[in-house]
Amino acid sequence: MILHSKILGNGKPLLILHGYFGMGDNWKSLANQFATDFEVHLIDQRNHGRSFHSDDFSYELMVADLEKYINHYQLEKINLIGHSMGGKTAMLFATSFPKMVEHLIIADISPRYYSPHHEFILDALNAVDFSEITKRRDVETILSNYIDETGVKQFLLKNVYWQEKDQLAYRFNLDSLTINNDEVGIALPSFNIFEGDTLFLKGANSGYIAKEDEPLIEAHFPNAKIQSIPNAGHWLHAENPKEFYKLVIDFIK
Repeated sequence: MILHSKILGNGKPLLILHGYFGMGDNWKSLANQFATDFEVHLIDQRNHGRSFHSDDFSYELMVADLEKYINHYQLEKINLIGHSMGGKTAMLFATSFPKMVEHLIIADISPRYYSPHHEFILDALNAVDFSEITKRRDVETILSNYIDETGVKQFLLKNVYWQEKDQLAYRFNLDSLTINNDEVGIALPSFNIFEGDTLFLKGANSGYIAKEDEPLIEAHFPNAKIQSIPNAGHWLHAENPKEFYKLVIDFIK
């Protein structure tokens, strides 16, 4: 099966990989900007968005999905952006298939191991019983019992849709994400190296890329630049899109 995507614009291919619980659509406004210079592929990774659901979930599988996608569309020398979980996929892909990647941009994630920290989100999502709920508003009420941050709630609610006329559901495969939650924080394998042009962007208010991660980044990506985006946390592309766009365009061009 081929991953679902939206393709915008013309030019060299620019593929964007979203984060955990996300989908390509989260990047729509930035993608419209990038589409003036590139053929932008907004990809839904497995178990997310409109892509296929599977019990199996790992970075090796997501890299295989991406390779299949690239070959299906006969793309060459791609520019690749990955945020958070998508950044982990992008790192593993670039180190596995270096000849296929021209520029690599990693948004607010490091190659290191991250201990599981999404349990409260999974608890919130699993507390929703769609056999009893008929209004989106009721989903929000349940999520609010577990999650304080409005931004996180709105991000998750984008995944609630009408599966049928009277049946709400999540777009992501919650069962698989719950069972495989430990996979999301896995480190890039020790000896994986990508020597191509690489840009790591970190949110100034985020702790996902710390100062002590820099030697590890340089070991895996010897030609990496690390830049900070002001007034932004982990969702740096949404919180400061203007600066994100500028840094990415300057880097690729």
